[in-house]
Amino acid sequence: MVKAVVAGASGGIGQPLSLLLKASPLVDKLALYDVVNTPGVTADLSHISSIAQIEGFLPADDGLKKALTGADVVVIPAGIPRKPGMTRDDLFKINAGIVKGLIEGIAETCPDAYILIISNPVNSTVPIAAEVLKAAGKFNPKKLFGVTTLDVVRAETFVQGITGERDPSKTVIPVIGGHSGETIVPMFSQAKPAVKIPEDKLDALIHRIQFGGDEVVEAKGGAGSATLSMAYAGFRFTESIIKAAKGESGIVEPTFVYLPGVQGGEEIQKETGCDFFSVPVHLGKEGAEKVENIVSKANDYEKKLLEKCYEGLKGNISKGVEFAQNPPAK
Repeated sequence: MVKAVVAGASGGIGQPLSLLLKASPLVDKLALYDVVNTPGVTADLSHISSIAQIEGFLPADDGLKKALTGADVVVIPAGIPRKPGMTRDDLFKINAGIVKGLIEGIAETCPDAYILIISNPVNSTVPIAAEVLKAAGKFNPKKLFGVTTLDVVRAETFVQGITGERDPSKTVIPVIGGHSGETIVPMFSQAKPAVKIPEDKLDALIHRIQFGGDEVVEAKGGAGSATLSMAYAGFRFTESIIKAAKGESGIVEPTFVYLPGVQGGEEIQKETGCDFFSVPVHLGKEGAEKVENIVSKANDYEKKLLEKCYEGLKGNISKGVEFAQNPPAK
């Protein structure tokens, strides 16, 4: 029996993500939680003829606790998108507070669940989650993941235009580092099967993967961001976690993890100077079994990208840790 929970199920990412999980044969029970509209989303999805039994909860009557009870996997797309006139810092404080509250609930109700964080900025929200879990004495670094799969999905898709491969997902491209702008580092030198990117196209391709979100915001006229592709990517990673938990072997996914807590991570931590980093992770029954150090395989072009990544990522991580340790007064 697998029980999955979507925390933030009524939002732009939450609804399509909940739909994909409801339709998945890997999910037996699905609990949806959000501060608004969950009963409607749940009623709608409950009519789908699939295995997953679905329940929805609002904050009233201990809703979060009920949603999380018995959870095996908790996926968190909760948060608000940036509204006009809002600074990134305003957005950070709101979303960081939302994630902190949800993780406190998880620490209390289902500390053994796999925790998958989609809420942005992932580079900071994952460190916040780690700090909250540490403070509660419930931190298991093998089960806390920042979902960076959308960067991988974009890399696969955008490269297709160059390789002409009919199914873009057949090309494995590790994307490492963080989950925003210049912290995102696609490692084309490590692609399998190998891809040859013409030099005159490389800069533009890297930029498009790093800032793919802007492309969608622009196309939606500022009225939304990448929600459907993010839901797909979040679902793809959640499926990998569930398959590995059920004993399927050979599953490797890039994801943002706490390096010192995963086998092989300390070496990457020394090399990058970052405590959290997205690298290809071997998933198993216990979560993150070991990490693959592909940082050391970077070519000269990728090394330059990595230098910029480290710089931005260290600041993002410490901002998250600082927020968790000294939350702003309400």
